[in-house]
Amino acid sequence: MGLSSRFRKKTKPRLPDGVRVYAIGDVHGRADLLQSLLTVIDVDLARSAPERAIQVFLGDYVDRGPDSRAVLDLLIERSKTHETVCLKGNHEIFLLEVLKDPARLQEWRHYGGLLTLVSYGITPTMNPSAEQQVELIEGLRRALPPEHLAFLQQLPSSFTCGDFFFVHAGVKPGVPLERQKDEDLLWIREEFLASEERFGKYIVHGHTPVSVPDIRPNRINIDTGAYATGNLTLLTIQGDSLLAI
Repeated sequence: MGLSSRFRKKTKPRLPDGVRVYAIGDVHGRADLLQSLLTVIDVDLARSAPERAIQVFLGDYVDRGPDSRAVLDLLIERSKTHETVCLKGNHEIFLLEVLKDPARLQEWRHYGGLLTLVSYGITPTMNPSAEQQVELIEGLRRALPPEHLAFLQQLPSSFTCGDFFFVHAGVKPGVPLERQKDEDLLWIREEFLASEERFGKYIVHGHTPVSVPDIRPNRINIDTGAYATGNLTLLTIQGDSLLAI
């Protein structure tokens, strides 16, 4: 993909006129923080409603934090009353893979998956046998509401609006955005983070925790490690203005 004239001139990326985007970083089971930011968005919308407001969530809704189930409930309900885009994160993919293959439970625990089990009312054992792993995942399958499973299965990998490209982890340098593979969109780190390439769009992403939003000429990282820090970041974009809180 060739770079637009704006990017060649290094002017600021823009959204279409009348559009405001609210982007929220990795939630990881912190339903309390998510609810607080949704309230902030509602107050902002009541104060100055744009022609079109799009709420973009950058993936990793489950694992690590205490209430993954409540996070999914909030996002599903939000989508019924607002224009939302809920992107796929690597943790959502891992949850779906564990449902298919209970033997991956031990691997999932290293990603904070046991806290997801607990949020659905399932008490895991520390070192489950192969049989117990199957029982635990069967319990999760029974406890998972159908709307939660449908939500997880239909998450897109990216979203484009104006000069902005929203994605969970990032993009592979040197590959046009329309040819990116899910493996990179959901998992990439160092190769993307170290790149100074202009990717054709300004990348808004999470996945790699930072202490404060990391604003670069070609990207912004808004994963501020909510599950550990208590800081869930909201990025508001309108025109060429970016405000992170």
